[in-house]
Amino acid sequence: MQKIRVELGERSYNIMIGSGILKDIGRIFEKFEFSNKAALISNPTVYDLYGKTVSESLRASGYDLTEVLLPDGEEYKSLASTEKIYEALLKAKLDRKSALIALGGGVIGDITGFAASTYMRGIDFIQIPTTLLAQVDSSVGGKTGVNHPLGKNMIGAFWQPRLVWVDTATLETLPRREFLSGLGEVIKYGVIWDEDLFAYLEANKDKILRLDQEALTHFIKRSCEIKSEVVSKDERESGLRAILNYGHTIGHAIETVTGYKKYLHGEAVAIGMHMEAMLSHHLGLIEKNAVGRIKALIDSYGLPSEMPAEIQINDLMEKMQIDKKTVGGKMHFVLPEKVGAVRVHSGITSEDIKKLAD
Repeated sequence: MQKIRVELGERSYNIMIGSGILKDIGRIFEKFEFSNKAALISNPTVYDLYGKTVSESLRASGYDLTEVLLPDGEEYKSLASTEKIYEALLKAKLDRKSALIALGGGVIGDITGFAASTYMRGIDFIQIPTTLLAQVDSSVGGKTGVNHPLGKNMIGAFWQPRLVWVDTATLETLPRREFLSGLGEVIKYGVIWDEDLFAYLEANKDKILRLDQEALTHFIKRSCEIKSEVVSKDERESGLRAILNYGHTIGHAIETVTGYKKYLHGEAVAIGMHMEAMLSHHLGLIEKNAVGRIKALIDSYGLPSEMPAEIQINDLMEKMQIDKKTVGGKMHFVLPEKVGAVRVHSGITSEDIKKLAD
């Protein structure tokens, strides 16, 4: 099993990566000083696959477990779903020493973390991510939250998990489109931080697409190491952590404009990465061949890279103006300067964005 430590002082925690380790979660749970009441948050699809293994493991270790199943989909990452969790926790009388367990993808992880951060002013939670996107990105770093019809992740809190438990075997049941969506975030890590990782993705596409365990473990571990290093240096996004938003300014706007129904998160981010690389080239910050290399890798994994014809730039602009990365009316973008290095640029104008439609 691989171990990565996220160093955040008293909020530090481990990311554990292995195959076939879900059955061990009860034994691991015993190492924490939780009360005997816990709640498992999942969705019906994931629960049918892995819920029994996790719940039996926890109950065998003596935990009084409450199960809450939420509908599957980004549109359900909402305050209404959070209310459903609160109601279940209150009825089961979970206390301040209880813990929540998020079993699922990014939606379940984000909403469980948000519920944990606000229930009784904050209780512990553990992440068991079952999608690639969640394993390499959303389960690590403590960003929790829900969406609002006017913007993605606009309501939330920083609340670190006590443990991230990554079972790579869950990827064997993940739909191919979801797996590829997760690779969008892995590509992001290569662009923002590690050209060697980017080159690994270029050279090992066949192994990755056939879910070779060695390949999976390598790039999942490396992705988690990168995010861990960034978060350890800047937990609350006051500086360095902003680079993790590469591709997300445009990507989030695409998701919002399309009602979270047309594109998976990693697909929208893939388009955003290419568009933001093109913006960087328009501003004279990156060479054209580097932009081409980014686009080629995105395309090679079957991810979208071009702005959809049906989306109007003006609609994206409206959504980007209320994005968390817009401060004082000025848009901030993470723009690549080469593969493996990015920088945050402020003061990007609407005219700069409109050039992307030319």
